[in-house]
Amino acid sequence: MKNYQSFDLIEKISFERIGGSKKELKAAQIIQSELKKEQIDSSLESFEVDYHEIKEAKLEVIEPFKKTYLVTGYGMSGSTVEDGIIAPLVYIENGLEVNLIEVKDKIVLINGRMAYKLYEKLIKAEVKGFISISGSVYDDINQTDLEERSLRHGHYQHGKIPGVTIRIKDAEEIISLNGTLVKLTLLQKEGKRTSNNLVTTIKGTKYTNNIVAFTAHYDSVRFSPGAFDNATGSAAILELLRHFSKNPPLRTLKFVWCGSEEMGLLGSKAYVQKHLDDIPNYEFVINVDMIGVILGYDIAVCTAEASLVDYINYLGKEVGFPIKSSQGVYSSDSTPFADAGVPAMSFARLSTAGGAEIHSRKDLTKFLDAKNYYKTCRFMIEFSNRIVNSIVMPIPRTIPENMKLELDYYNLRKTRAEK
Repeated sequence: MKNYQSFDLIEKISFERIGGSKKELKAAQIIQSELKKEQIDSSLESFEVDYHEIKEAKLEVIEPFKKTYLVTGYGMSGSTVEDGIIAPLVYIENGLEVNLIEVKDKIVLINGRMAYKLYEKLIKAEVKGFISISGSVYDDINQTDLEERSLRHGHYQHGKIPGVTIRIKDAEEIISLNGTLVKLTLLQKEGKRTSNNLVTTIKGTKYTNNIVAFTAHYDSVRFSPGAFDNATGSAAILELLRHFSKNPPLRTLKFVWCGSEEMGLLGSKAYVQKHLDDIPNYEFVINVDMIGVILGYDIAVCTAEASLVDYINYLGKEVGFPIKSSQGVYSSDSTPFADAGVPAMSFARLSTAGGAEIHSRKDLTKFLDAKNYYKTCRFMIEFSNRIVNSIVMPIPRTIPENMKLELDYYNLRKTRAEK
């Protein structure tokens, strides 16, 4: 395989690029300029995403001691009155039924992020506000950022509860000192702004109406340069595009750099909705989300028939590439296609425990190397060549029942029984 130097793109777009921001658009334009160098036409397809601007976020303990703590506002959770709200504080841990007794009109402290199911319970319980816990008790505050979190439609469709996020060390202090009464102030502006998918096409030489799509998200989260997650995937499908532009495929190929994945797979959802009439022509989707890490391991997650899992595992053994394939729903841009009935999969090279991090300022290029990156790219090209040039598509265009159920769980249409 010719080395097209797609790895260089990773550094070029390794800056914070939140969905719908000017920097996200800048990243799309950088990728688009790479396509222009190859004389490949592309287009931006716009869609709306949620936008919020925190004006003020403040948490004060009033009783039995007085102290103000650093917090960040929870986006899209609404606002308090200008002077804030005062209410008793209750630590509800993971929000089990016993934890939620008599929490009406109280401000609740929860472990970690706000889960969809818990949020719905809190709406029904009529709590006044919430505080989510972030980070590790071992964090150096000078080397870590206090997360800026946001509710998604799956939350606020039930209503809005003003919320903030606090460092775990501060939450620990409040509970250990028996903080009982707090004042929470959150003022924010909410609205919409524009994100984009970047799309290009290679027309098939024989099966022009049969489409295989390659996807990767190019946005990142707040504070994160997003080198590993997911500048690597964005670069990888550029590598695949360059390969197939010089080796014309039998099938038509779509390449989609998805915006706002980190906000809830919004780019791929928007793409599927925009192209619903064409979706029956899509035979398969290959998504790439995080590769190239120095210490890690390669996986493939298939929302498709189990035969695809076996095929990938067999191919890995045949060509000497260590990869573990499994059936499942991967939380990335393959999933909206699978939910629309198109067999889909995601390639990834995950970091080993204690290795490269994502969703933080630590997601840097220094944890990546070209050797592992191109090794994974070579396998993806080996696999993709066989699929897009097959005389008969070997992947059944069906989503098996067990995967339909997993998609229902993932998309909150069904609820898993609590253990």
